[in-house]
Amino acid sequence: MKRAILLILDSVGIGAMPDADQYGDAGSNTLANTAAMTGGLKLPNLGQMGLGNIHELKGVPAQNSPTAAYGKAAEASVGKDTVTGHWEISGCILDTPLNTYPDGFPPDIMAEFERRIGRGTLGNVVASGTEIIKELGEEHVATGKPIIYTSADSVFQIAAHEEVIPLPELYKMCEIAREMLMGDWTVGRVIARPFIGESAETFQRTSNRHDYSLDPVCKTMMDYIKEAGQQVYGVGKINDIFNGKGITKTVRTSGNEDGMKKTLEAVGEDSDGLIFINLVDFDMLFGHRNNPEGYKAALEAVDVWIPQLLSELKDEDLLIITADHGCDPTNESTDHSREYIPLLVYGKNMEPKDLGVRTSFTDIGKSILAYLGIENSLHGISFI
Repeated sequence: MKRAILLILDSVGIGAMPDADQYGDAGSNTLANTAAMTGGLKLPNLGQMGLGNIHELKGVPAQNSPTAAYGKAAEASVGKDTVTGHWEISGCILDTPLNTYPDGFPPDIMAEFERRIGRGTLGNVVASGTEIIKELGEEHVATGKPIIYTSADSVFQIAAHEEVIPLPELYKMCEIAREMLMGDWTVGRVIARPFIGESAETFQRTSNRHDYSLDPVCKTMMDYIKEAGQQVYGVGKINDIFNGKGITKTVRTSGNEDGMKKTLEAVGEDSDGLIFINLVDFDMLFGHRNNPEGYKAALEAVDVWIPQLLSELKDEDLLIITADHGCDPTNESTDHSREYIPLLVYGKNMEPKDLGVRTSFTDIGKSILAYLGIENSLHGISFI
């Protein structure tokens, strides 16, 4: 019973693509620049698989006999967004980027949103979700106005205290925004960001987050797997990114540590098909906050966990470790970076070889379907 485990290290890019200068990302290299700035990375397990064979990384030497196939993939889609990267991995190439709002949302969008919800708003800035509630949470509690913010991703986020704007009302606001933000105003996701607490010092987000996403623009590898009667198990924000399309089972995570724990639980089950995981902390906590030391620590924590993951794999399992874009914490910008993504492909029946430079992330989805023996018309060239 064959199964694929696809592990996304969110934002762990491995070098600027040739068109990176068009995105303001010339010289970006999330892995190499983080390694150089922090004195080197200690990643013996990912290194043994062949991570240092893909690109020179301080502290991660190339291996003469790596245990996995290795390479990197270029993004064929336009953009450098989380949704764009994940969709392309699954088989969908976007010709136009999803809208992002680095200066906040324009007045016509905000005026229409406020008209529809019947109240004013706060914020309308690019911000960290934890910082914005510290900054504006007390004013929100006093006024009842929801906090609107965005990020480097194509997102419209609404933060509200659960005792000020109850969850059903917050979710209704998100549904209104989702209905609005289509066409010329399209964003990839509208996200409810509820929080609790008594003051700026005690405000904290709750687990009642809810994402309102778009359906992927094409038939994905998950659709094919589901139609073949096999399981598609999403761990972390995978279900949200694909609006549940093609997913048969899902579990939320609270960060990398919880994501790794739930990945092991998923791998331990007797199942077929695909386990699709996103570990978000690299991007959310460290890349966007220009924190290379934190980024390094997160990488090293995942590396420590790799041997346990490998030991849990079954004979017919195929493990692919990759990313969705870059987010170089050494850049002046806090935005994503237009980068290649690393490819490490491990299985007891997989030959450790150089996979070269793949021309599209879609090669990953194409390869997974080839491994599972599922006929398809997906974009991409299989490396299986």
